[in-house]
Amino acid sequence: MAQDHPRETPKQRWDRNFADLLQELRVAQTGVQILFAFLLTLPFSSGFPETTAYQRDVYLVALLAAAAATAMIIAPVAFHRALFRQGRKPELVRFGHKMATGGLAFMLIAMVSAVLLITDFVLSRPVSLVLGGVTAIFFVTFWVALPWSHRDWGEPDETEEEIEERRENPKE
Repeated sequence: MAQDHPRETPKQRWDRNFADLLQELRVAQTGVQILFAFLLTLPFSSGFPETTAYQRDVYLVALLAAAAATAMIIAPVAFHRALFRQGRKPELVRFGHKMATGGLAFMLIAMVSAVLLITDFVLSRPVSLVLGGVTAIFFVTFWVALPWSHRDWGEPDETEEEIEERRENPKE
């Protein structure tokens, strides 16, 4: 948070925020790319012709969600290339945040759909629906509910104006 960097300028804060965002995207990118690669190979496996119409529909949801997640998680890199050296880091960080959030939402859909697909293939439909639901609840708990419930812990982030004012008038 901003309080951890009392002499940080607005530019330094945006640079730090962008570096933090890139680190987070590296973690998410690896996971979604592995899932996407797995899903791309499924139609070429020997068991795929045995799938039901329902399973193929779930497969398409998982595949398209993984593709959307991949696109959104990698989008900040392309955006950075387009804005490189234009002094628009705040815009880049805001865009990257939105793309990362959307990418994680699509990744959640892809993961739950993949679990639903595999469990429906090897188990009964009712069991697969329960396991898919449990998977969805698990992801929503750890990716949405817990992070949002902890947003107000600690000090709130400072605005750019507050940082600039504190930098110009330090309390010593």
